[in-house]
Amino acid sequence: MSEPRTSADAFDSSFETADYDADAYAADPYGTVDQGLAEVIDLPSNGGTQATRSSRGRLQELDSLAGKIALVTGAGAPDGIGFAIATRLRLAGASVAIVSTTKRIHERAEEIGAIGFVADLADEAEVGGLADAVAEAIGEVDILINNAGLTSKTDPAVVKPVAQLSYADWQTEVTRNLDTAFLVSRAFVQSMAERGWGRIVNVAATTGVVTAVPAEAAYAAAKAGVTGLTKALATEVVADGVTVNAIAPGLIRTGSSTVPELQKGLDGPMGRPGSPEEVAAAAVFFCAPSASYITGQTLVVDGGKSLRA
Repeated sequence: MSEPRTSADAFDSSFETADYDADAYAADPYGTVDQGLAEVIDLPSNGGTQATRSSRGRLQELDSLAGKIALVTGAGAPDGIGFAIATRLRLAGASVAIVSTTKRIHERAEEIGAIGFVADLADEAEVGGLADAVAEAIGEVDILINNAGLTSKTDPAVVKPVAQLSYADWQTEVTRNLDTAFLVSRAFVQSMAERGWGRIVNVAATTGVVTAVPAEAAYAAAKAGVTGLTKALATEVVADGVTVNAIAPGLIRTGSSTVPELQKGLDGPMGRPGSPEEVAAAAVFFCAPSASYITGQTLVVDGGKSLRA
């Protein structure tokens, strides 16, 4: 058990649619769309004809997260999904804060030039303290990745049939997989809405969202709840420039993967489990300024396994 952390000091460290000009579009469709998109997502536009613009530079600009501040939860494992997402956000230009329940988060932070925080995200007071600490250290969060909740070898999932599942077991799975996403989202979403820009990406799972397996009812219910939270929150802030989406990874090879899980990945359509980096690519896609017209969606990342009966 770690010591209580209930304050910042306890930590270790409307858009308006662009005008549409039909004649201008007919004369230069690429330039007109480029101009309009730049106005909608608040990016400078080069204007002019297609020949005078650098397509590569424009794409980099649309996908750049330079100047944005991101928070990734559950990023303590060096071979986990959270750390892979944090690494990709740094590569996209964002300033990144990462959080986990142990001090190993500082090692991960040093590896990618981020800042690490230790917190129990199932504790309402600690989440409030985290929000204050992050704002004080690097500023207001623009991008939130709710990855906390996945299990580890030292904290495995509760695997019991419903008839044998205690209420405490049920609460454990719901708390770490759904309550954490709710508490952290609530702590940061209002600030995003007030500033008129934000991205929230929740990490769900194929289990509970598109599939189910015996003896994992609590986990499935919690992850299905994550997608419900995603849709509901998306409707609340859609007019405030904030998008809320989810990703649903399937069998991903991480440090906490069991041999049976990896075997299931080998039996999938692609003949292998996925990698954390492949999940990270999907998550960071939702964060890009150019993804501003996507909200309330869940993207399945499972190599096509859920397509099989």
